[in-house]
Amino acid sequence: MKTATRLVVLLLILVAVASARKRDPLTEAEADQIRHAALEPQTRLKLYIKFTDARWASVEQLRSASQVSADRGQRIHDLLEDITALLDEILDNLDTYVARQLSKDDRKDFQKGVKAVVAACDQWDSKLKGLKSAVESDPGLRKDSSAFRFALQDMQDALKSAADIAREYSEYKDVDEKPAKK
Repeated sequence: MKTATRLVVLLLILVAVASARKRDPLTEAEADQIRHAALEPQTRLKLYIKFTDARWASVEQLRSASQVSADRGQRIHDLLEDITALLDEILDNLDTYVARQLSKDDRKDFQKGVKAVVAACDQWDSKLKGLKSAVESDPGLRKDSSAFRFALQDMQDALKSAADIAREYSEYKDVDEKPAKK
């Protein structure tokens, strides 16, 4: 009887944890912009890039702020999680549109969007290196980094995946074609 009760309690805890919603990385206005661009791959990708750039700007602002708030580490953590979620959305969109039959013009637009993602990933990688360097050189940021160390690693992994996939897809000429051999 005790085992059954424990199992039920454990199951309820697991269900509660699994159903806990993470906060949405997009504001309501940003989500509306994404919805309006549902059928425009290049526009969607550029919006995700714009939103990710905004999160990076906030991270850089927090990193270099003259007045350091007590919750700086947690705020950077949240922004890094948002960036990770946005990178996941970029990957989902890349996968969706590469597999979809698009008109010739839409395929060209998609390729432009993919190239924009590749360029953005290169910029974000530079920003990531800057953040890591700042964590190593700034004692206050090093202390705060305990709050965002794992979020930083997750974001770095998501960035690498997004960059790798975008580079691979940038070599596609058509949905059925394999990337060019190097």
